Amino acid sequence: MPAQAAALLSSGLPGLLDAVPAYGSLYVEFDEQALPLDTLTGWLAGWTPSGNAGAGRLVDIPVCYDGEDLAAAAEFSGLSTEQVAQRHSEQTYRVRALGFVAGFPFMETTPPELQLPRRAAPRAQVPPHSLAVAGAQTGIYPVAAPGGWNLLGRTLQAAYDPHREPPFLVQPGDRVRFVAQPAGAPLLPPVQPLDLLPEHPQWPALQVGQPGALSLVMDRGRFRAGRFGLVRSGPLDPEAAALANDLLGNRPDAPLLELHLRGPELEALRACSLAVTGLGLTALVNGQPQPPYSAFTVQPGQRVSFRPSGRGRVTYLALQGGLETGTFMGSASTDLKGGLGRPLRRGQLLGSAQPAAPLRCERQFLPWWVRRMEAAQEPLQLRLLPAAAGEATESALLGQVYRIRDLDRMGARLGGPTVPGGEITSEGSPVGTVQLPPGGQPIILLNDKGTLGGYRRGGRVHPDDLPRLVQSLPGREVRFVADGIF
Repeated sequence: MPAQAAALLSSGLPGLLDAVPAYGSLYVEFDEQALPLDTLTGWLAGWTPSGNAGAGRLVDIPVCYDGEDLAAAAEFSGLSTEQVAQRHSEQTYRVRALGFVAGFPFMETTPPELQLPRRAAPRAQVPPHSLAVAGAQTGIYPVAAPGGWNLLGRTLQAAYDPHREPPFLVQPGDRVRFVAQPAGAPLLPPVQPLDLLPEHPQWPALQVGQPGALSLVMDRGRFRAGRFGLVRSGPLDPEAAALANDLLGNRPDAPLLELHLRGPELEALRACSLAVTGLGLTALVNGQPQPPYSAFTVQPGQRVSFRPSGRGRVTYLALQGGLETGTFMGSASTDLKGGLGRPLRRGQLLGSAQPAAPLRCERQFLPWWVRRMEAAQEPLQLRLLPAAAGEATESALLGQVYRIRDLDRMGARLGGPTVPGGEITSEGSPVGTVQLPPGGQPIILLNDKGTLGGYRRGGRVHPDDLPRLVQSLPGREVRFVADGIF
């Protein structure tokens, strides 16, 4: 699978968005208007591996075996802690996939006597660089993250560092040997986030007074990078983001700000035009509310602030000319888990990517569904599609009414009737997939989902319905319906 994914991504096929290898599957995402399904399946059917395909590199990683669960592994195996370290380090592992978080390698095969089951209660935060095992798998936590694997030690070389070239220590198909190091080796510091906004923009336009609760730079998203465990990112409400840019004459994927919960306070450094779309916040200029889904011009010294509207969740702020940003793997989108970009900070300067004369008049465009959503009290209908070709949707979900318990950039967690859930072999899934964990309460996966998922799937929400979902507040009722019913 890794060799096929690499060959597909380098094939030059138009419309190919991503190819993510997993244990026994290859997840392929594509634009069917640019890449017909027959063309893609024909390429996949005709692909033959080269003589050295799948050989991968041999990578030695230094490890200090001093993890919190080393004693538990010794008790489980009947070995001493020294023997556990020796047995684990004398094995050569194959990297089957990267996922969960950026650069996390899923490797096989852990020696049978060390195949501890996942912890009954996952840790809220696993330290970065932790070496861990779960069943037949061995993995490395590149960054601090929740996790239920058993910690045997820590690596002395970072599995992922966005400041390094290459950023990823290993790739799918590589072979890994762990080289035991003496106890007491210094801790490897956490990987520092990579700043994407320039400290001194070429055309400064705004200065951040208060950064707001969560203000993130977004463009269309980070494509063709899922095989490294990087999330897609990009705007939760792509329609609203594209409209903000359109109101200013920017290109549709120009970088802008996605605002959550409480917006920033900004001071205009020069005359410039802004556009605000989405339902979460109302924009104010020197305290005066601006129309929703509108573009307007601010003058030097004027202050732009935001207040919750009570009608939605996510808001977009675009600057004429687009925000000036750097990129990582072709995208300016923030990936907090992957250490790519940061939320806004007090005193930060925001500049445009190119100079632009301010608009001569205010512009507004209110989408039809926004007006309908304001008046509607009935449950939001979400059309279900199969999660993958040939896969049926979960009939137990259809017609059921759930309530949104909470929603963030990773997913929407629902409360309501339980449906059969459980674990599957980890594999890729598109944004909008309805995941069914063992507890039976659905989770709709959103932009910052892991690239690989290990829970049952009940289909996926139609992409055209996701903007209405992500603008919904906790407690909103949603109903799953078959595609074609609206």
